[in-house]
Amino acid sequence: MSSRLSATFDRLKSEGRKAFIAYIMASDPSPEASFEALRGLPQAGVDVIELGLPFTDPMADGPAIQAAGQRALAAGATTASTLEMARRFRAENDATPIVLMGYFNPIYSYGVDKFVADAAEAGIDGLIIVDIPPEEDPELGPAARAAGLDLIRLATPTSDAKRLPKILEGASGFLYYVSITGITGSAEADAAQVGPAVARIKAATDLPVCVGFGVKTPESAAEISKIADGVVVGSAIVAMLGEGRPVDDVLDFVKRLADGAHGTSPA
Repeated sequence: MSSRLSATFDRLKSEGRKAFIAYIMASDPSPEASFEALRGLPQAGVDVIELGLPFTDPMADGPAIQAAGQRALAAGATTASTLEMARRFRAENDATPIVLMGYFNPIYSYGVDKFVADAAEAGIDGLIIVDIPPEEDPELGPAARAAGLDLIRLATPTSDAKRLPKILEGASGFLYYVSITGITGSAEADAAQVGPAVARIKAATDLPVCVGFGVKTPESAAEISKIADGVVVGSAIVAMLGEGRPVDDVLDFVKRLADGAHGTSPA
């Protein structure tokens, strides 16, 4: 049976288009505003949704997403409420994939087996857990795969030829290439530097390779989409929500980003 993620990437490939992936933090700035944004993302051109799982110590995240996590926790976000948010979304959208992105501690606290079962039941399609390297994943990876969840691995500019096979081992859905060294939102992705790394990774795997970290504008989304199978934007979207901008304004910005990634930006 084809997963939502593989079906989405197959469809986009057949259409000659690249994927646009948008990240928002669950329950930021409030549960209802967050859900309003979530349900509006597909209509704004988002092909895959990354839903952030709030955590108190997000070590790979920059100021925008750290602040989003703090707002979400202050608004009462929990792992259970995040899964319920996905469940509400699935009640009206059964097509758009949702990847849950976060850290292992909340999953461990929830209980790994219970988490993967509840995530699958809620309509989550995959997991990006940024603080578990492949060598230290005897628990979550096998449980996620058994529950039918794709496990999306991260590669970075320091992932050399010796390291890459280990990263790809057991990976599914897509591979997330972190375009810069450092935290989210800290620099601008440079297509000229990212291109050779993406080409090297694509030579080693049939998985789609999507690029995130440092993509902030429709123009940069368009440039990255020329060299990758998908483009991920998070901090720039989250920052707008954090400023208290109306959700409609945020979704208008998301649509411009999606148009850039899809190569349909107005001249």
